[in-house]
Amino acid sequence: MEDSTIKEEIWIEKYRPVKLDQVAGQPDTIERLKAYVATKNLPHLLFSGPPGVGKTASAISLTREIFGDAGWRENFTELNASDERGIEVVRNKIKNFAKTAPIGGAEFKIIFLDEADALTSDAQAALRRTMERFSKNCRFILSCNYSSKIIEPLQSRCAVYRFGRLQAGAIRDRLEFIAKDQGLTVTEEGYEALVYVAQGDMRKAVNSLQAAAFLDRRVPISREAIFRTTATANPEEIRALLETALLGNFKAAKKELDRFLNEQGLSGEDLVKQIYRVLSDLDNRDMLDLGISEKGLVELVDIIGEIDFRLSEGATEKIQLEALLAHFALLGSNGTWEN
Repeated sequence: MEDSTIKEEIWIEKYRPVKLDQVAGQPDTIERLKAYVATKNLPHLLFSGPPGVGKTASAISLTREIFGDAGWRENFTELNASDERGIEVVRNKIKNFAKTAPIGGAEFKIIFLDEADALTSDAQAALRRTMERFSKNCRFILSCNYSSKIIEPLQSRCAVYRFGRLQAGAIRDRLEFIAKDQGLTVTEEGYEALVYVAQGDMRKAVNSLQAAAFLDRRVPISREAIFRTTATANPEEIRALLETALLGNFKAAKKELDRFLNEQGLSGEDLVKQIYRVLSDLDNRDMLDLGISEKGLVELVDIIGEIDFRLSEGATEKIQLEALLAHFALLGSNGTWEN
């Protein structure tokens, strides 16, 4: 495939699943959804989980398999609640579609409402009434990141399916399939970096692979290429930064921090998240090597939480990150971690 073809395609759309069997990493949920396909019927559904784990793909694949490839579009509509989140979208768009009869002999139509947790409380209350009135000829599939933001009356009317973050193996398998289809060579470290960057999000993993493919198809995609194109710091470098700070070498740690901010262009929030992730991934051996006790780890996480909150409130990121390193350097040089 030529480079020009790569530029014209968006891989997350090209490789979006069209059948339930193609949805990766959610075997239990997919098995339950297949039961609806077998009966050609379904209740109202609520899909809950983080981004990029297959909620939209499952809704569309379920619809295609129930209605068939030829007629599913006429009996399916997709709306994003983050675009129009007020009561009017329920009264107008949703209600108008719900009250019309199914097409082509289908017994019902399907409305897929993505990011339903963005709807206001009034809109959700109106949606509840619409679901009751038109349930005979219309089924709703609601998708959200946080089911706690969906009012209880709506949740009680739906069969709830919770989608977890994808495991590394599921992401790796899909990336290998795409790389083979695109004629790409990816190193072992490159795949590990893609899984690290994705954090359980298939959409992010595929986008990261495509971004790296733009660099040079003649060269195998490496770990460095993945980190560079995704504006992600190498976790080994983040760990080295923490080790330097814990040894009390504040000036050296500050210099390394400046490199992340100025040369790599990382944001303060991204760095805080990566620092937290490196700490979270430490096993007992790592903690021993760094001289960190359980109590010390608790103190570190508490400090990171405070800095993260300050950044979200608009504090100056450079000052806050240096303050974070200063805390590490002070506590590390005082031997707090071994208490």
